[in-house]
Amino acid sequence: MSSRERVLVISGPIGAGKSTLAEGLVTRHGARRVSSRALLLARLEGRGGDRRSLQEAGAALDQETNGRWVADSVKELLQREEVPPSLLVVDAVRVAAQVEALRQALGSRVLHVHLTAPEPELAARYDQRRAHAASDPERTSFAEARADATERGVEALAARADLVLDTHRHPTEAVRVQVSALLGLYGRDTERLVDVLVGGQYGSEGKGQIAAYLAPEYDVLVRVGGPNAGHRVYEEGVPYTFHLLPSGTRVAPRARVVLGPGAVLDLSVLLREIDDCRLEPGRLFIDPQALLIESEDVAFEEASLRQQIASTARGVGAATARKVLRTAAWLPVRFARDSAELGPYLRPTREVLEDAYARGGRVLVEGTQGAGLSLHHGDYPYVTSRDTTASGCLAEAGIAPGRVRKTLLVCRTYPIRVQNPDDGVGTSGPMVGELSWEEIARRSGLPLDELLAQERTSTTNRQRRVAEFDWALLRKAAALNAPTDVVLTFLDYLAAGHRSARRIEQLTPAAHRLIEGIERVAQAPVSLLSTGFGFRSILDRRAW
Repeated sequence: MSSRERVLVISGPIGAGKSTLAEGLVTRHGARRVSSRALLLARLEGRGGDRRSLQEAGAALDQETNGRWVADSVKELLQREEVPPSLLVVDAVRVAAQVEALRQALGSRVLHVHLTAPEPELAARYDQRRAHAASDPERTSFAEARADATERGVEALAARADLVLDTHRHPTEAVRVQVSALLGLYGRDTERLVDVLVGGQYGSEGKGQIAAYLAPEYDVLVRVGGPNAGHRVYEEGVPYTFHLLPSGTRVAPRARVVLGPGAVLDLSVLLREIDDCRLEPGRLFIDPQALLIESEDVAFEEASLRQQIASTARGVGAATARKVLRTAAWLPVRFARDSAELGPYLRPTREVLEDAYARGGRVLVEGTQGAGLSLHHGDYPYVTSRDTTASGCLAEAGIAPGRVRKTLLVCRTYPIRVQNPDDGVGTSGPMVGELSWEEIARRSGLPLDELLAQERTSTTNRQRRVAEFDWALLRKAAALNAPTDVVLTFLDYLAAGHRSARRIEQLTPAAHRLIEGIERVAQAPVSLLSTGFGFRSILDRRAW
């Protein structure tokens, strides 16, 4: 075993909750449970018996080996394992000599927890267990079981334990949490393992392609938001648009995929993406409290928001409003836990993240839309239904700010907004220095038809508006997100020749001046640049 592996030894009287704790560690942390009963039966070559017979046989082995038989059996088991478990739980030990032999054999990796409870509580649990198991081999009464000499002396092990817990005062989950903390299974809360990628303008900054480029470096990929934003990723020139799953899902097949409690889900869209990406339970984890969009939410937004502010009308805002209204909602709120189709993927995503932290795993949080569309900080009412800043993304995902290592702010050379409503009455919101796509074509040398074709929204396929780079918006986004790095995309819109650039020195002087200005205003380095679609078009200047 390596220095990171742990052995938990549990002791305590009958009915104290030893097996419950062991099974909880198996379920929550993937521990390997070793039953001393099974070890004893193996020593007896399968000759079984009732509890009293096994108690007597165990006592005889203790006397014969001075308690070393448990340690010897555990060592033999570990030697047979090709990959030793990171956490081995011995359930349970009964005498001090067994504990000391395990400590001598396995050293400082051994931690000892003693569970106890008042005698009446132990008796009640014992009788309840017998009543609910018709084939229970424990035929003796509680009084007879406790009359055994070794069983009577088991409480003396509390004085030797690293942690003693009264399971009458501490519920099952509280016991597991305290023991998990003792074992260091939550990692260090100060270790910065999370990187956050957010938009700095009005969305469509190219976050998806950047997220997919970075994804293979991470152990967990987290997507926030809802299906009102699409992230297009080009894999070998073929585009795929993600509406709910992280953009790196397909290119980082070993990474766990997480949709947190703040996600807003369109069930049909999500199931289609799960099928497209061939995601299996055990890789995809959806928090039970992720919100489900109803058809009534979509209809409401179609009737009230599309023509007023050019909303995508995917029902995200209406569903979120119902969630905020709680029991006063006009339609009962449903969560992921209420969907049979999502059942195999459900798990509190806080647990998935804590497991990753404990292993030192890296986490990438992929935001949607941009700072200019933040519900709280954008040009209301021309905003989306959530906070799009790094802080908002972390809250949705259930990640503490102190976990963050890097915050990447993605900006494009010419920001865009969705086209205004068709009736000419509403607007999708203000933009500074609005331009035409004909002007972008003239400046860049890119074909106008190509620009018009690719500058359509990923979700509603509507033409986009375009404007000059907004320096005031950049400063606002930098103040809201405090980026450690800036990502600059669509450099080919400055000059078509940038598409063939593979090094930053191959960019035009105008591009270098833009980069320098961005670094001054954002007070962060431009660490990644994209000159077109595809991973080969990303210029990586990171020092991390």
